[in-house]
Amino acid sequence: MSTTVLDTPSPRPAVQLSTTRLHVMRAGYLLMGVGLAVVKWPLLGEADTLPLYEGVVLCLLTAMSALALLGLRYPVKLLPLLIFESAWKVLWLTLVALPNALNGTLDDAMTEIMVNCSLVVVVLAVIPWRHVWQSYVRAQGDAWR
Repeated sequence: MSTTVLDTPSPRPAVQLSTTRLHVMRAGYLLMGVGLAVVKWPLLGEADTLPLYEGVVLCLLTAMSALALLGLRYPVKLLPLLIFESAWKVLWLTLVALPNALNGTLDDAMTEIMVNCSLVVVVLAVIPWRHVWQSYVRAQGDAWR
C-alpha cells in the first residue's frame, strides 16, 4: 500500500505559539493594516489617473492592507505577509536609503519613505522568528511529485 503526502508523519512538531504571542502578532497586523488603509484606501478612486508605478504600488499596498487585516483572524497562516513586509523594507533601507544617507544625497521624498520604512522594526519585533526558522527553514518541504 502506498502512502500519500497526507499519510507521511511530520519529522518535527510545529512550534505552538502562546495566546500572548498571537496577540502581539495581531498588533503588528493591526498597525500594518490600519496604517495602510488610512493612507492608501482613499486614493483608490484615482488609481487610474496615477503614473504607472504609483498605481502599481497603490494597488499592491492596498492588497497588503486587506491581507494584514485578515491576519487579525489568522495570524499564523498570514505570517509570510509579515516576512514579505519586513524583507522589502529592510532591502530598501539597506540598498537605497543607506547608500544615499552615507553619500548625503537623501532628498525630502526619500527621507519620508525612509522614516515610514523604519517602522519595520515593529514588524520585525512581532514576528515569531523561532517559529519562522522551524516552519520555513528547517521543516521538510512539500513534495514535488
